[in-house]
Amino acid sequence: MSCHELEALKLGLMNVLGTEDTAAREHAEQELEGHLTGPIGALAEAETLSAIERHLDAALVDLEEEIAATDADDPEYDYLRGRLVAVRDAELAIHRLTAQGESVFEGLGKAHDTLHEAFPVEE
Repeated sequence: MSCHELEALKLGLMNVLGTEDTAAREHAEQELEGHLTGPIGALAEAETLSAIERHLDAALVDLEEEIAATDADDPEYDYLRGRLVAVRDAELAIHRLTAQGESVFEGLGKAHDTLHEAFPVEE
């Protein structure tokens, strides 16, 4: 059993962050072999945080549908539900990362404004 959503998310984050960890990339790609289609494939190829959020949301919808279609007596049912919890937790982490990035961006704008207030530019 593999958690395709988390492996694809790792690849997407590696793209966004510019991470050059060849071993981690190869491992994730091996885990996803044959599953790089739809939202999982798009998530693995994401190059922005907004793309990650969008494709992760679509992958979660697919996972929820898979859980709904699985009989509660199926041995994989509990694993699928656990996977949902883990992916939802990852989704929250991505939202926090996005919010932190936006906060840094806003802070830079405020610092720029403060600098110009302290040292006006004559035009």
